[in-house]
Amino acid sequence: MFVRSKIGLDAGMTVSEFDIEDSVDVTTEHRNKNRLSSVGGAAAACEGLMVTYQEYCEHTSIHGVQYLGERQRPMPERIFWLIAFLISIYGCSMLITSAYTKWTETPVIVSFAEKSTPVWNIPFPAVTVCSETKRVLKQKGKETTYADLYSQFSEEMRASRIFKPQNVSALEMEEFRTLLHVCNTQIIDEDMPLIAGDDLDYFEVLERMLPQFDRYFFYCRWLSRFGECEKFFRKTLTEEGICYTFNGLRATEIYREDTYQYQHSGEALEMENISSRHSPWTLESGYAHSSDVETFPARVLSAGARSGIFLALQSFKQEVDYACRGPVQGFKVLLHAPDDVPQVSKQFVRIPMGKEVLIAVKPSMITMSSGIAEYHPLRRQCFLSQERSLRFFKVYTESNCQLECLANFTLTKCGCVKFSMPRNMDMPVCGEDKIHCYDRAERQLLVREFKRVRALNAAHEDWRGVESACNCMPACTSLVYNTEISQANFDLEEMLMAEGDTEFLQEYPGSQMSRLSIYFKQSQFITSKRSELYGVTEFLANCGGIFGLFMGFSILSMVEMIYHFTLRLFTNLKRLTKVQKQ
Repeated sequence: MFVRSKIGLDAGMTVSEFDIEDSVDVTTEHRNKNRLSSVGGAAAACEGLMVTYQEYCEHTSIHGVQYLGERQRPMPERIFWLIAFLISIYGCSMLITSAYTKWTETPVIVSFAEKSTPVWNIPFPAVTVCSETKRVLKQKGKETTYADLYSQFSEEMRASRIFKPQNVSALEMEEFRTLLHVCNTQIIDEDMPLIAGDDLDYFEVLERMLPQFDRYFFYCRWLSRFGECEKFFRKTLTEEGICYTFNGLRATEIYREDTYQYQHSGEALEMENISSRHSPWTLESGYAHSSDVETFPARVLSAGARSGIFLALQSFKQEVDYACRGPVQGFKVLLHAPDDVPQVSKQFVRIPMGKEVLIAVKPSMITMSSGIAEYHPLRRQCFLSQERSLRFFKVYTESNCQLECLANFTLTKCGCVKFSMPRNMDMPVCGEDKIHCYDRAERQLLVREFKRVRALNAAHEDWRGVESACNCMPACTSLVYNTEISQANFDLEEMLMAEGDTEFLQEYPGSQMSRLSIYFKQSQFITSKRSELYGVTEFLANCGGIFGLFMGFSILSMVEMIYHFTLRLFTNLKRLTKVQKQ
């Protein structure tokens, strides 16, 4: 104790100071051991990773990788194989990118179906017939013709901009104002003023002016059964006035309840009786399996003139008004799908007087496979019936959508719509001062769409992947009726003279008659089908082929990679750590 105290005193230290120094030495030694231990752990991890990498390179099925893990292989050779491996990865990625682009942008292809389709699987085309005679004078010589009224109107517009015709009744004035909308609207000036008068219900005025139906539709034959035409045809409001449609869906089945057209739907007695006994038809689902031969829309069982519709159409020389519809008179006929609203001014067949016209129909139908329903509409470039809801129509077709878009555009551009356009009861109807506006609206709408597509093309963007203002892509299931037309002279007077019939022309003076036959050309036809060009299976198979060609890569190669750098790496680290501790 004395010696210890002596030493401590001689060293200039107290007892407590000596104990603290011993404690510091022990702590430093412990830290050094921890540091050595951590260094050893990092080295073990690095060594474990290298061992796992070499094992992976030695056992992997990917081509060229085994040369990169051999330590005894010269460095230039390993660099060569590294460059070759990177080039393979680059080529593989480029081809897979191309396959992915094709899969995303053009996943759907339209090809011919494997089997032909019989004509009884589709409806007979809806036939809309429009007479070029829009107004029949009730008392010839006592009523003012459209030509006289328009001539007087043009003179007074140039002189005073006020139209006040003399000796013209209120009914004649209403008819003239209505005829301005259905006659040659292209000649109407842009600055045409509104003619004084109350708002008109153009449908009622057109009905009042209509020629007598049974005089113009002389007789009809459907499926070799003769009958009165009014049993098969119903009135249809079109941009050219009131026409008559055979085999088209009722307005109550096409339009929504709040539309003007729904409230003014016409009926065809025999077709209504048939349709009331059968389940509804749709283009996507077709006819019900329980449907009879006589169903609605009507269908035929074979091709040929006997399995079609035959019409005898008649007009009268004294009732023709060349000032309204121009030098070409007769009838216009439009063939369309039953669920389409007829737009007669776009596509029609001219039926001149004194001719027999035969129309052989060749249907063109596009169906779809169930696989493409999962794709977005912009990818498959078509709409399913439930995907695109229209404001005025219950049934989506491309034609109906375009008509609705035109109505909306016209309302925005002119503040009103044409009397024939789909509309609800609150939308204003254009008067005479807006004829020029709505007549040019369709072209302005097309020009706007053209400029949009051109701008997207200039920006190198795919315009098909961008919604347009109308967003009127085709329906995924569509039906179009193409035609082949032939005609010959039909001389009514010579026929009557040969038969010794003198009463007919006395009963129908000035009669000009034409005959029209519409039928399917063939009993079966080849449909087209939208199907997957690249589904998920095809895309994965394509990628697998590219991976295998460039690298020998497969799903098991990925499993190998995951195995070596998870389970195998953990095992190696555990083993090396245990060895180091020993």
